[in-house]
Amino acid sequence: MVKVRVPATTANIGPGFDCLGIALDLYCYIEVEEIEKGLVIEGCTDEFKSEDNLIYKSMKRIFEGAFYSPKGIKIKVDSEIPISRGLGSSAACIVGGLLAAKELIGGAYSLDEILDIATSIEGHPDNVTPALIGGMTASVYENGRVYYNKINVSDRFKFYALIPDFKVSTEEARKVLPKVIDYKDAVFNVGRVSLLITSLMEGNDNIKIACMDKLHEDYRSRLIKGFDVIKKKCLDLGSLAIFISGSGSTVMAVVDKDKKDFKQKLERAIDEVDGNWRVKEVNIDYEGAKIIK
Repeated sequence: MVKVRVPATTANIGPGFDCLGIALDLYCYIEVEEIEKGLVIEGCTDEFKSEDNLIYKSMKRIFEGAFYSPKGIKIKVDSEIPISRGLGSSAACIVGGLLAAKELIGGAYSLDEILDIATSIEGHPDNVTPALIGGMTASVYENGRVYYNKINVSDRFKFYALIPDFKVSTEEARKVLPKVIDYKDAVFNVGRVSLLITSLMEGNDNIKIACMDKLHEDYRSRLIKGFDVIKKKCLDLGSLAIFISGSGSTVMAVVDKDKKDFKQKLERAIDEVDGNWRVKEVNIDYEGAKIIK
């Protein structure tokens, strides 16, 4: 039996569309073992208890690559990561499934090979890269290979996830994006993503400007009920930056670590907003996915 722990992730981080991501200390635990026959999946709703389960489909990529045919597979999932909330639940399933299968058969796959396979399944590297290696990463996918760098984030910043009780599907969030963008919007984002990386590293106030975006947030925010109100309340309480986590519906607030009462004040403030929002302080996970048993 193999047990894997994979962190949640927040991606895009404002202007870093499909290339920036941070691993967070919310975890998906996946236990896998080979059994005599069949496929048994526990710990998830019935809709995911089939061969279409993303963990199982990812495992099959390893099995097929190693020409291995298991008799049967049992998967048990225990996840703290909410589904379809923009916190990398699918990336955690993909990475967890690949690592569990690799460990189960003793396959000699390198970290980079696992990352490339994970990205080919997910379609972009912004979530799977930090989920696998931890920390904050900048990554691109070129000719079937992921190129990435890790970014050291200043300890000045604290991150808060504002998680609503409604979902936004990645597919839906992709559909609302324009097919063509204005050149000036591209220039806007190139400048800000460059500034964002250095602002996070140096821990300075430029993050207020650097987190602005022209490629996706204006469109996706319309899918998040109460987004404008939530954003205003965060900024009124002194948040340094606000961004949509992945494709939503979670919203992330970046706050100076000295604001000890931010969470309590925000919880009181968002009681007035339609829907149920949970405020959770999250920390950067620097370990990434790991085999724990």
